[in-house]
Amino acid sequence: MQRILVIGSAGSGKSTLSQRLSEQLQLPVIHLDKYYWKPNWVPTPNEDWDKFVLGTTNRDQWIMDGNYTRTLDLRLKRADTVIFFRFV
Repeated sequence: MQRILVIGSAGSGKSTLSQRLSEQLQLPVIHLDKYYWKPNWVPTPNEDWDKFVLGTTNRDQWIMDGNYTRTLDLRLKRADTVIFFRFV
């Protein structure tokens, strides 16, 4: 496991799990919310966001948490492991 994607319901614990995995596996964690939202809850423009996602997914190692379904295919192509939080 070198590129782990953590997705699922809001508030399900994605960020907490990602942080703990990062500590255990010594992999860098990327919390997508931290990069997507600018001050005053302004979203990153799509073109800039796509560049960010492509740049980070091209790294050799990462744990990435967050949904952002518009760019999910870009992340899935590079992930070697996907953890999906599904609460019913």
